[in-house]
Amino acid sequence: MKLPVLPPVLPMLAKPVPEIPPGASYEPKWDGFRSILFRDGDEVELGSRNVRPLTRYFPELVAAARAELPPRCVIDGEIVIAGEHGLDFEALQLRLHPAASRVQLLAGQTPAAFIAFDLLALGDDDLTGRPFAERRRALVDALAGCGPTFHLTPATTDPAIAQRWFAEFEGAGLDGVIAKPLDGTYQPDKRVMFKIKHTRTADCVVAGYRLHKSGDDAIGSLMLGLYDDAGALASVGVIGSFTMARRRELFTELQPLVATFDDHPWNWAAHIPQGPSQRRTANSRWNPEKNLSFVPLRPERVVEVRYERMEGGPGGERSDRGRPRFRHMAQFNRWRPDRDPRSCGFDQLDRPLTFRLGDIIPGLG
Repeated sequence: MKLPVLPPVLPMLAKPVPEIPPGASYEPKWDGFRSILFRDGDEVELGSRNVRPLTRYFPELVAAARAELPPRCVIDGEIVIAGEHGLDFEALQLRLHPAASRVQLLAGQTPAAFIAFDLLALGDDDLTGRPFAERRRALVDALAGCGPTFHLTPATTDPAIAQRWFAEFEGAGLDGVIAKPLDGTYQPDKRVMFKIKHTRTADCVVAGYRLHKSGDDAIGSLMLGLYDDAGALASVGVIGSFTMARRRELFTELQPLVATFDDHPWNWAAHIPQGPSQRRTANSRWNPEKNLSFVPLRPERVVEVRYERMEGGPGGERSDRGRPRFRHMAQFNRWRPDRDPRSCGFDQLDRPLTFRLGDIIPGLG
């Protein structure tokens, strides 16, 4: 490649703020894989948030870039998959498969789209040192008439419109609002933008824990559950942001609740031959080397957590695969000794209003 901005490039980042700030350019926050796309003629490369290439996993985007984009450009954006109920992050995760044949199959079954929101280079011009307002105008011109795979994200300088997007677009699977300083240059790996995301609380049952990687006397994460309408305890995620001193205290505190898998609602590994240890072993489908063993606990303690949103079931209807869970890791708020664990169900969760992706970007979804 002979571009004025060459890979790898770390994307510019955003820091969280509680409210939409004034005097900025506002965009919907897309929930996908952050990617910087480089095109130099027939050469196309898709970088990722950690600069590892995504190119091999999305051959349909490579072909579409050659057909839809300017011959030489560098574009910052988000790879997404539009599902029946909005953005489908689970389908996007499934695209990261090691087998080329599987990648080709999924490219046809669940094709991805690319949402463009910044322009780093065009032709021989490096735009990273120019203000965002200028880069945005250049991006609008560069992507005029593109599609059906590459799309320009909506943008506004009206805080009232941004607030409406924040309230409505979550129903299509979006993640909040991004605010960008109009005079800001592009600064890789710097948190110079702002993100406003939804924050909610839920009372969850603690039904197990995983050990900390440092040893067997500290908690790595607590496993959370909610009861569904049938009275079954569904696994919904974990919390794990504790100091090391607190991790050791939790380990001691939870020992009286340690149970066996015989009577535990999450006896997932019953079909796997086990030794005498009470811990069951499983592995992540995304990272086979990651051990997901956990120690079961009697579901008697309740914790209030902060979360952004759910996916994959009750309170997260945008996907019908897998079990309902928190989209991101939940955060510890407080213990709830006054709460009956059996009362901790999905009915306490907010359900975003339904919103169509096609009403955000025509032709998407």
